[in-house]
Amino acid sequence: MDLKKHVQIALGYFLIIAVLGLVLRLFQVVDIPANYRFVVHTHSHIALLGWVYTAITTLLYFHYVKDKPIAKKYRRIFWSTQLTIVGMLVSFPFTGYAFFSILFSTLFLLASYWFTYFFLKQIDADQKQRQSFKLIRVALWFMILSSIGPWALGGIMTTLGSSSPWYRNAIYFFLHFQYNGWFIVALCGFLFVVLERYKLSLSKKSFRVFFLLLNWGVLLSFFLSVLWMKPHPVFYILAGVGGVLQLAAFGILFRKIYTSFQRLKEQLSLPITRLLIASGIFLLVKLIAQLIGAFPEAAQSISANIDLVISYLHWTFLGVVSVALLAFLNSAKLIYIPKLSIPLYLFGFLATETLIFYKGILVWIGGSLSANYHYFLTFASISLVLAIGWVFMAQFSSKNR
Repeated sequence: MDLKKHVQIALGYFLIIAVLGLVLRLFQVVDIPANYRFVVHTHSHIALLGWVYTAITTLLYFHYVKDKPIAKKYRRIFWSTQLTIVGMLVSFPFTGYAFFSILFSTLFLLASYWFTYFFLKQIDADQKQRQSFKLIRVALWFMILSSIGPWALGGIMTTLGSSSPWYRNAIYFFLHFQYNGWFIVALCGFLFVVLERYKLSLSKKSFRVFFLLLNWGVLLSFFLSVLWMKPHPVFYILAGVGGVLQLAAFGILFRKIYTSFQRLKEQLSLPITRLLIASGIFLLVKLIAQLIGAFPEAAQSISANIDLVISYLHWTFLGVVSVALLAFLNSAKLIYIPKLSIPLYLFGFLATETLIFYKGILVWIGGSLSANYHYFLTFASISLVLAIGWVFMAQFSSKNR
């Protein structure tokens, strides 16, 4: 099976969401004959379920089951899943949340369950003992857990309506366990694949502590998502404990990487090393921001500020998750990354983040926005489109293959 073609499809989704992001910026600059909210829905669904899901599941297949005689069965799952993603891609822009988009979203959830069952069934007893797989297994369960959010939306809309706080909480539930559970824990699993390859895994005791801190941190930090409701003080405490546990868990992991850095540096290529360092820095910033968000005053100010929320989500998605995915795909030799495309990508990412965060701060303090703000943001978004497009097109060069 040519997994590179699967990765090309994932990168195609990455390029599409970059273009859709640019279109969303252009709404503020020129007249766009489209529904803004429908484009937002398309952008978010293809980002999470197209680019990231396809890339992660392809890496899972590559690292754990590619040598098993199951290619034909996996193709059925893969192409069935792609059909649901394409269905969302062609329905959301024109209808928003309506019959066909909801149908394809529902079918995607069922396809993700199918993949999880299929994948876990193929794992050998010796693979189950690997630290990397223990992380991957719990990441898959976090993905399943996150789907409770979308399933709950139907009932909430029918009984309480979309204006209910529980509607918003169901969306936050899905996003939290997608980002913090499925995405980041799976990426930790891929990092442990690298550590295992060079015999640099944590000791059994250290891994047990890391594993417990990480998973309890993910579970408890969900309460950050409900602080906008001004709940009982105990929820702020639980959210703060979750943030501290995640910081402690990654402190153990970062310490291991720091002490093994010279050996890793000798084994990994310079681009991969730089991408992983960048992703690690972005993750540290995310964890600190998350902990700050557990304080009551910060929680209320942030939850009421859409630009700060978007800045946080984009920081995690474009900075932590996407940069790490590019590194792991390149490490597996599933993609080729042009040398100068990464600086261009990081420029676009940091420029857009700075501008969105800047607007959020201005809204917070009651400042006035520059008349050229949306032009600057559009220019920065063009940089992202060019960088991702460059990486995407590079996969089709016979020289790079």
